[in-house]
Amino acid sequence: MKRTVLFSLILVFLAGLGSASHAWAFPSEGFQERGGDVFDDWEICRTRAFGEDGFYQITETTFRPVIAFESLGENAASAYSLGQQIADEYPDLVPRAEAVFRFVRDGVRYTPDIDQFDYEEFAQNADELAAAVDQNGVGYGDCEDSAVLLAVMYRGAGFRSAIAIGEEHTAALVYLPEYNKATAFFELDGEGGWVWAEATGRNNPLGWAPKEFLNVMLAAYEVTDEVIATVEPPQEPSTAVVPGAGGGGGGFSMPFPFFGIIFFLWFISSSFRRRRRAR
Repeated sequence: MKRTVLFSLILVFLAGLGSASHAWAFPSEGFQERGGDVFDDWEICRTRAFGEDGFYQITETTFRPVIAFESLGENAASAYSLGQQIADEYPDLVPRAEAVFRFVRDGVRYTPDIDQFDYEEFAQNADELAAAVDQNGVGYGDCEDSAVLLAVMYRGAGFRSAIAIGEEHTAALVYLPEYNKATAFFELDGEGGWVWAEATGRNNPLGWAPKEFLNVMLAAYEVTDEVIATVEPPQEPSTAVVPGAGGGGGGFSMPFPFFGIIFFLWFISSSFRRRRRAR
């Protein structure tokens, strides 16, 4: 029997923010260094996850993976297009989801940011990493790079996707309730059928999740075509965590200490830790 892991899904729709036009940001151009941090053409900080201009906009209570929006909606480019191409090649949902996963798992080599960019933390957007894989057959990045690329490509392939964060780690989720190969299903905002996509291990299959992220409360944000904005996310999640089938107790809101701890860990961490499947 599959386990159901409880998540808090943070669905934040920022209305009235007006769209903006920006040049594409790639590793070789469009970046500015200010105060020891690197900012892209959207004024998103690539070397810091926290704060209203950080690439994940982590605060003490919530987060918003704004860097994913650089490759969606009016900004959709190579990563989204690759997802569309896979959708054209695989009409059935399960083979399609597995093909997207394999593209990222097999095409991205886990590489610490300090080795690639000379910064302890440096997030790539989905188009930058997708272009490297598509053109060179291989790209290099760490867990947030793979998670963002997966989330955007899944959107291009016609799936709902989300980004999840835990202690010094991040991964993608894809909504695929018919996937019977998953070792666990995740529940977001009371909706089951979400599958963990952990692409940082070369032998990981779609649906495998590290044991330390099972039966614990994590946070997830469903990726949509949102406007890029360097504004602070709401101070509290908009939904509550509600135990699913087999769970005990009543519903409860996302506690303040969880994101306080996440915020602290991201602040002091030099880089994400690699999570690999046990061999």
